Amino acid sequence: MYSLEDLLHLMSRLRDPQFGCPWDIKQTYATIVPHTLEEAYEVADAIERGDFEHLQGELGDLLFQVVYYSQLAREEGRFEFAGVIDSITRKLIRRHPHVFPTGDLYAPLDVPRLTEEQVKQRWEEIKAQERAENSTTPQQLSLLDDVPAALPALSRSAKLQKRAGQVGFDWPDALPVLDKVREELDEILEAMADNDPVAIADEVGDLLFSVVNLARHLKVDPESALRGANNKFDRRFRFIEQALRDTGRPMEDCTLEELDALWGEAKRQEKNLPSCG
Repeated sequence: MYSLEDLLHLMSRLRDPQFGCPWDIKQTYATIVPHTLEEAYEVADAIERGDFEHLQGELGDLLFQVVYYSQLAREEGRFEFAGVIDSITRKLIRRHPHVFPTGDLYAPLDVPRLTEEQVKQRWEEIKAQERAENSTTPQQLSLLDDVPAALPALSRSAKLQKRAGQVGFDWPDALPVLDKVREELDEILEAMADNDPVAIADEVGDLLFSVVNLARHLKVDPESALRGANNKFDRRFRFIEQALRDTGRPMEDCTLEELDALWGEAKRQEKNLPSCG
């Protein structure tokens, strides 16, 4: 079997200025980012669908993204792949003192067990210490400094809210958040009554942010929940398309009530309920 060293050699060959691949040679950090995001989502999709037959390949595609960035950095004299491995290993040892109390990766596993809550608390304390040590402008240090702006909007909302909640800026439970969601819906209605597109967009954003907050309090990952809803819509819409193909009717010729009835049938079949017709 090929090894990690083989993959690194392959990447170097692809980027060879004289004999490499023309497409790979012209790539930059920025042009590779969309591919990285796509590969990460394909890994998540394979896991969610239980497609473990293809998970190995998807993980390979994601690993290749790390190799790609490392090759670009190597060419610029910034760092190499070995440095990436070293830095993540050191960071994980540092953030798991309850597993590696001496900092020795290969020390015997003979340490007191902590609860999950204790581990989370220690993890956040260590991360806070790292943020303080790495900040070049301590007077502007914020809890939110290392929440990546490039995260998907739903995930970033949840992360911002969770980080603020660490210092008590949070609702105590889900019920007041639900009230906030209703409040935001009312504000959208007001903006719609005023026919103000800017206000409508602003209020819709507030509603989405509140729904993410509700999901967080209910221990639901909003990104995964929305992907699930997307998949459900895709599945049911395809059912409608197939049902109409079977009867030879174009969707454009159907009333909304007819399409809604087929949507209901798709839901019933998913839940193994008897048809109403």
